[in-house]
Amino acid sequence: MKLASLKSGRDGKLVVVSKDLTRYCAADNIAPTMQAALDNWEDVEHKLQALYMDVEHQAVPCERFHEREAASPLPRAYQWADGSAYINHVELVRKARDAEVPESFYHDPLMYQGGSDDFLGPRDPIPLGDPAWGCDMEGEIAVITDDVPMGTTPEDAASHIKLVMLVNDVSLRGLIPGELAKGFGFFQSKPASAFSPVAVTPDELGEAWQDSLVHLPLMVDYNGAPFGRAQAGVDATFNMAQLVAHAAKTRNLGAGAIIGSGTVSNKGADGGAGKPVSEGGLGYSCIAEIRMIETIANGEASTRFMRAGDTVAVDMHDASGHSIFGRIEQEVIDA
Repeated sequence: MKLASLKSGRDGKLVVVSKDLTRYCAADNIAPTMQAALDNWEDVEHKLQALYMDVEHQAVPCERFHEREAASPLPRAYQWADGSAYINHVELVRKARDAEVPESFYHDPLMYQGGSDDFLGPRDPIPLGDPAWGCDMEGEIAVITDDVPMGTTPEDAASHIKLVMLVNDVSLRGLIPGELAKGFGFFQSKPASAFSPVAVTPDELGEAWQDSLVHLPLMVDYNGAPFGRAQAGVDATFNMAQLVAHAAKTRNLGAGAIIGSGTVSNKGADGGAGKPVSEGGLGYSCIAEIRMIETIANGEASTRFMRAGDTVAVDMHDASGHSIFGRIEQEVIDA
């Protein structure tokens, strides 16, 4: 099934959305918000699923679904932790500054805890205070869990993944080095992220959901042109269940915890860094990667980071070419 939160108050209004993303029916008689549904998932899942079938069969009154009216599925969350499933991304970052990738990165996931008290809606602008901060997009996959007990294994963690969605994880690259040098990680360099208009249950993805990964291209457009078409099911060192288990190693995860995949990134056909879409490659899910490749090849980057007026879109289509999660579309504006 497909769920969304229409903009209403601080936590949105829960609605069930049709498979083709054209219609919705309010679900407030089942749960008023997405968080309330997740808090009581065992009790409400079958009710929401029944409503979803009614929406599909047009057996209940529906209204037109406009993606611009949607907040992120969880407009705010108790937890947003972002991992790095695609080590190719990390390898490129390190290579650009002549740093080795520690061997532990291949069996012990990277993860940071992001700000979750204020997410952007999928059509909300990205406010930028200073172009020198180096504003970048990061196209990612994310999952939402129910209550995950501390110490849950990756095998058991898969059953705790209740919803899947897309992310534009905004990063301020110019602020990252100074923060990392302090030894305490990201804070100011990670402003509010935006999530797709709709979150879907894993079964909605059909055969595309295998081994806790989405086996489809992640479509990232920059200023109206194809920028990234990375295969989300390829070159993943860790799957989403492993990232959930990593997050729960020493703590419980509360219902509504969001775990991100990190930037979706593929190697090139020759095992190298990969080519832009314009050159027949799969491109990149963030600007930093193409800048890394330019730096490795030419000694310096030529592609600039985003500034006011630039636009980014993140989407994913099923085998028939239809959007699964709805489309993140954002413009950078002066804060």
